[in-house]
Amino acid sequence: MSKFVLVGRDRIAAMGDPEASPRGDADRLPRADGDENLLAGLRRGDEGAFRKLVDEYGPFLLRLALMHVPSRAVAEEVVQDTWVAVLSGIDRFEGRSSLRTWLASIVLNKARTRGRRERRTLPFSFLRRWREEGRDEPAVDPDRFQSARDQNPGHWARPPVEWQAPEERLSSDEARRVLLEAIAELPVRQREVIVLRDISGWSAAETCNALGLTETNQRVLLHRARAKVRAALERHFKAEELVP
Repeated sequence: MSKFVLVGRDRIAAMGDPEASPRGDADRLPRADGDENLLAGLRRGDEGAFRKLVDEYGPFLLRLALMHVPSRAVAEEVVQDTWVAVLSGIDRFEGRSSLRTWLASIVLNKARTRGRRERRTLPFSFLRRWREEGRDEPAVDPDRFQSARDQNPGHWARPPVEWQAPEERLSSDEARRVLLEAIAELPVRQREVIVLRDISGWSAAETCNALGLTETNQRVLLHRARAKVRAALERHFKAEELVP
């Protein structure tokens, strides 16, 4: 399959939150090797260090929480609970992972717990995606491959389209809407992985650490998520070409 392309990282990073800055999380989040001074300030009870932490990581944590709860208001409560947990647990943080990985693991654990409590009020579509999580499913529609009756079984029948100037095509508001909706429709684990890897620019190792995944599981989830998002964009671009 041709390489999956979303768009420049600084552009797509802002897509998950309409209030995010144009730079996006991938550029806005501090480097992991800059944690030491911030952690020292937090452990001293420095109010300025905490404000910096909230400013730098707040939008990112809110995006992660929104993947598990039904509304922004609930997600904001989850993030507030995360800050309380950070302040109460900062002295126990041993630095075996980066600060942002630790923050992500806290907010995701709290969001999953809150999401389970909110299930009775969740939309049916959200519950459907939750039940689909972990199903053994093909990453690509099997109809796109040649069958056993064809000349080259298992080979592409309809290969992925090579997009011309993909960043330009993906910069439109409509393409942005299609991309965000496709990500929102993914099963939760796939959504978590693609948000961390392709929106926030995390490495595979850091993503596995934050989500408690094996490297193999992470790779499979990312491949399935990328394939589904790309398929949605292919349908969108094909429909655009049919418009006179």
